Amino acid sequence: MKKIAERVKVVKVEEVAKGFGKTIRIGELEIALFRLNNDHFHAIENRCPHRGGVLVEGIVSGQHVFCPMHDWKIDITTGKVQEPDRGCVRTFEVEVIGEDVYILFL
Repeated sequence: MKKIAERVKVVKVEEVAKGFGKTIRIGELEIALFRLNNDHFHAIENRCPHRGGVLVEGIVSGQHVFCPMHDWKIDITTGKVQEPDRGCVRTFEVEVIGEDVYILFL
């Protein structure tokens, strides 16, 4: 069982269209919250590890987002950059309760 340190309500489900993302700011953190076409929500750090492109502005394809600056392909579910590029972004746990979406800090 995971111990949750903090649960922050960030949006209503209807505020994020399927296949798109939304920028969420929690304190000094900038998070990209994505709603995939399968209706699952995922949250990752909103900056590409390459040159800091804003990931929520990238194109979403399946479970990946393409950085708008240099087209790096990042798996939204794991935060890993697809090879041959290297790197990863921080991921955050997401929980949907009713119509509310929460980001969890473990």
